Amino acid sequence: MNKKIVILGGGYGGLTVAHQLLDKELPDTTELILVDRLPYQGLKTEYYALAAGTVAEINIRAGFPEHPQLSKCYGEIAEIDPEAKEVRFQDRDPLNYDQLVVALGCVDKFHNIPGAELYSSSIQSLSATRKTFQKVNDVKPYGTVSIVGGGLSGVEMAAELRESRPDLNVRILDRGTSILSAFPGRLQSFVRTWFERHDIEILNQVSVTRLEEGVIYNQGDMLYTDTTVWTAGIQPSPVVQQLDVPKDSQGRVLLNEYHQIPRYPDIYVVGDCASMGFSPSAQAAEGQGKQVAEIIQALHKGETPQLTQIKLKGVLGSLGKKSGFALMGKRTVMLGKVPRILKSGVLWMSKHHFG
Repeated sequence: MNKKIVILGGGYGGLTVAHQLLDKELPDTTELILVDRLPYQGLKTEYYALAAGTVAEINIRAGFPEHPQLSKCYGEIAEIDPEAKEVRFQDRDPLNYDQLVVALGCVDKFHNIPGAELYSSSIQSLSATRKTFQKVNDVKPYGTVSIVGGGLSGVEMAAELRESRPDLNVRILDRGTSILSAFPGRLQSFVRTWFERHDIEILNQVSVTRLEEGVIYNQGDMLYTDTTVWTAGIQPSPVVQQLDVPKDSQGRVLLNEYHQIPRYPDIYVVGDCASMGFSPSAQAAEGQGKQVAEIIQALHKGETPQLTQIKLKGVLGSLGKKSGFALMGKRTVMLGKVPRILKSGVLWMSKHHFG
């Protein structure tokens, strides 16, 4: 009897599952179906550069694998019905599955701030990033671009935009006492100094209460802006938000030791939608995707999966094209050109599917 494994999402996690399964030789009776909006992967860790205008879109695309047992299905997913074992679409017929891998990524979280979704731009999807590129690069000389959120995405966006548009006023707004507050103090200090040298304004302890066209409200203060980019939080895909299964406080799906939904062991959840012991990242999604492929292979053979702990190598960040920073493990900090070179190498590996 033929088995159908459906993978929802052609990002870092979903593609890792696909590549790992195909590399290990699927049984002839198994069909693998990859579902996505687009016919290629957008390398999301580089969307900030596309939005800023320092890279062309073609440079941050990666092709999907070609294999006789892999087929692709393109469409906008409306919902998953775990009882019927069916994926439903907005624009095509439903798709049934024997096993399902949910790797749908995340969307912006606007924290119920009035006007935030309507009056800010996003870098969470390729389509949204294209629009953000247009808005940011249409700002007239000496205009102001405001970036809400002082985490990794906000910092990289601000730095890349300074390189792309030296004529603009670029500022970053953060609710904490320092940008990159989750990182060691030495790394924070290095990035703050880089921002000061490159004339990027940092506003800390900002409490955004409302957005309007051209205005960000910090409590009662009005901050005028030509355009605003939102990098102040993420949440799982709306399709996952609709799933009636137990979730953590961030809305991510609670899983068993095999990355399965306990009530529906035929459904695996990978990446930003999965409740894991570490923050969402491309690296975490790839590590989890590798394990899911190993689990599927073992269960197909009637074996007990043997898993090791997922170990993350660290975090790489860029400050334009010539500088960067890294946190390797929990304490080792690298600053300057070397981490930027390393990040370029990771991008090359992602484009060529070397993990």
